[in-house]
Amino acid sequence: MDGVSMGEPGKSRFPEWLRRPLPEGGGIGRIKRMLAEAGLHTVCQSAGCPNIGGCFSSGTATFLILGPSCTRGCGFCAIDASNPGPLDPDEPRKVAEAAARLGLSHTVITSVTRDDLADGGSGHFAETVRRLREIPGMEVEVLVPDFRGRKASIAEVVESGPAVFNHNIETVPGLYYRVRPRADYRTSLDVLKYAKWVNPGVITKSGMMLGLGEEDGEVRDALEDLRRACCDILTLGQYLRPSERHLEVVRFVTPAEFDRWKAEALSMGFRAAACAPLVRSSHGAAELLRDARASASSCGSAKPRTPKEC
Repeated sequence: MDGVSMGEPGKSRFPEWLRRPLPEGGGIGRIKRMLAEAGLHTVCQSAGCPNIGGCFSSGTATFLILGPSCTRGCGFCAIDASNPGPLDPDEPRKVAEAAARLGLSHTVITSVTRDDLADGGSGHFAETVRRLREIPGMEVEVLVPDFRGRKASIAEVVESGPAVFNHNIETVPGLYYRVRPRADYRTSLDVLKYAKWVNPGVITKSGMMLGLGEEDGEVRDALEDLRRACCDILTLGQYLRPSERHLEVVRFVTPAEFDRWKAEALSMGFRAAACAPLVRSSHGAAELLRDARASASSCGSAKPRTPKEC
């Protein structure tokens, strides 16, 4: 490995490749005001995304639906983990109106995990997608929770018509006990596989964070698992610790190593891959979709005979 070690916790500085200049212009304030007025949330704000300045200043955002509080509380995530409140039934309309005001042609919708809801929030997801698709020329990308593996919930979202169905495995299976203690690696793979079975034409996508202590062989095995699940697009980025309450960064992965992972992913058959320290699931989403469409899929377009086949 050529990653840069963190050394003693709390005494390491970010390497040069993770430093970014502050964005210029008034786009950030404008979007924050618009979201606040509409009572909407973004993962950019809730999860402390390092790309928020660039995205907001250019007029883009990733909407966070189903409320601002999650029922899981993963060790890497900055989103509030507490008892969530009731859903806002008007949220799908508000999201569509905000996307139209922003002039978006590719809208990314993600959510907290809502294990307290019978369908995991899939109905709310589907209605938001349908509302957005009423906007001429709009393409929708969803980044969904695992819905506890409920096939009916996965199908409901896929059948609402998103162009991209994303579900992140987040890390290698050997680190799930620390990183995603209330999730299951195989369930996440099955979510992606079943989405492709429901609609072979949907582009599937997943991502992982590096720098949590994973070994190269574990990452390679996870990428092979994703390909066996017919995953089309891959994102790999550097884990950054949101606060001292969260998991420590074990190492900073260099840009050269991310470049090697991208080359390896494409050689495995991923139709598109974004691999760099500041890559996040929805960053540059429209460009990744274009890349995927320009590439031939090794999975083909025929529907598998069973959800277990690819």
